[in-house]
Amino acid sequence: MMKVMDLYKKWKAYESLPEPLHNELEAVAGDEKEIAERFYRWLEFGTGGMRGLLGAGTNRMNRYTIRRVAEGLARMIEDHGPGAKQRGVAIAYDTRYQSREFAMETASVLGAHDIRAFVFSEPRPTPELSFAVRELDTFSGVVITASHNTKEYNGFKVYGEDGGQLPPEKVSTIVHHMEAIQDIFSIEALPEKQLRKNELLTMLTEGMDEIYQRNLQTLKLGDFPRDEVKIVYTPIHGTGNVPVQQALKNYGYTNVTVVPEQEQPDPAFSTVQYPNPEEEESFRLAIQLGAKLDADLLLATDPDADRLGAAIALPTSGYDLLTGNQLGALLLNYLLEQRKRSGTLPDKGVLLKTIVTSEMGRAIASEYGVETVDTLTGFKYIAEKIEEYNKTHEYEFLFGYEESYGYLIGDFVRDKDAVQAALLTAEAAAYYKSQGSSLHAELQKLYKKVGYYRESLQSITIQGKEGAEKIDQLLASFRENPPTELAGMKVTTIEDYETGTIHSMNGTNQKTTLPQSNVLKFRLEDRSWCCVRPSGTEPKCKFYFGVRGNSGMDAVNKCDALEQSIMTIVQRLL
Repeated sequence: MMKVMDLYKKWKAYESLPEPLHNELEAVAGDEKEIAERFYRWLEFGTGGMRGLLGAGTNRMNRYTIRRVAEGLARMIEDHGPGAKQRGVAIAYDTRYQSREFAMETASVLGAHDIRAFVFSEPRPTPELSFAVRELDTFSGVVITASHNTKEYNGFKVYGEDGGQLPPEKVSTIVHHMEAIQDIFSIEALPEKQLRKNELLTMLTEGMDEIYQRNLQTLKLGDFPRDEVKIVYTPIHGTGNVPVQQALKNYGYTNVTVVPEQEQPDPAFSTVQYPNPEEEESFRLAIQLGAKLDADLLLATDPDADRLGAAIALPTSGYDLLTGNQLGALLLNYLLEQRKRSGTLPDKGVLLKTIVTSEMGRAIASEYGVETVDTLTGFKYIAEKIEEYNKTHEYEFLFGYEESYGYLIGDFVRDKDAVQAALLTAEAAAYYKSQGSSLHAELQKLYKKVGYYRESLQSITIQGKEGAEKIDQLLASFRENPPTELAGMKVTTIEDYETGTIHSMNGTNQKTTLPQSNVLKFRLEDRSWCCVRPSGTEPKCKFYFGVRGNSGMDAVNKCDALEQSIMTIVQRLL
């Protein structure tokens, strides 16, 4: 790779460089550290796609790094022959800065290879892109999004023909083709006018929305009044606004109020610091409105509407913001309860969850005779299992979820779907209200029935090249010198998904059944667990904790102790 300063000079001297990018490079002239941050590497394209800060440079999101990954995708599609090129690529984008521009850049590069592109004419959710890939039978799909990241970011995710995110082997092929590109500025991109003339561009309009909405209708589980439940919804300035409102209306929810300050698209996400439904701050306006309206349920979707957050009314006043694990437990239990009541619960049903998701789901599933299968973190692994079981008929998929607010009910989508999850959450709230109960009361019943599970997440963020190196060193330290005791409990097994081994402290080893991944999981003698993994899309290292207590307070204390034990080690290592 060219040296950092050589790349900087080459970009700065490129005559066709857009003025905003040129001005950025002029502004950092003489700042060696800033120049290095922008040019020390190519923005990485991994199993979670590509995500980064907007700006000028090889380590930033801009039209040229978009063209580079689009060129890699185009060459991968060409490897599969004329049929793959004719099937083409579905492309969606969120409400972020430059999202539509990046979507059209992608179509332009694909068009230069005579690959058809089907581009949504307006911002649409990631799950609707997954659905469109399957509905249109395209060879691939792309969504331009940085999910719940702050306004400074954007990203590029690629989907396979099953509607799930690409498996590692196809990602490797794209990366191989990207690395073969000698000059990023020489990548050919056809203008939109030429794409249309050559019939290589089709704009997707309301027709795809209507087909998606018809499929959502098939998820309805019960027939009972839905107009009694009061719902407040916020799309947090993102893509969920149109499909979520339409879906709730189609289901018969007449008492839905959208937070007006957050209804319209806004790439600055001006009402929040962090457009993430996991954060209480994202619910601030919804809580204020909910209190005025005496709402039963508050819902929030992130900018690309693949994650759903929910806050439920408390018995006296106020709202409880559910964790992803709590909402997953409620949705799973409601779904299985209704399927059992209607006689549609299959003999070989399966729950799919990730290795960092609560064990409460497994406990609930077992109450209904449903198997639980764990996958690696990342919804693409859940999608792969769905496809596998559809072919082998070993199990029938019922529900998939991960702790980070991602849920899937109907497998006509192969990624987490906040629109589906919003419908199921609203239905559960309406049903329990019709029975004189509530989501809060049902959650307490679940704790008493299967145990008081509690989970938490800590993360450290270290930007730049130095940060990436520190995170690598941190994982290496945990591998080379693993803890033997945490929070006063002995570590019984260490699951290392990079080496593919499960090491028991009694001296026995066995192989994992999951793909290779840079993840460590420690299990303790009281069945508590913690997991260490670097983020695939952000400069973070994440630490997950899970316990089961005899009471709510016991679970809180156990989780706090485990968390403190691990984070003390982390601080020492850093």
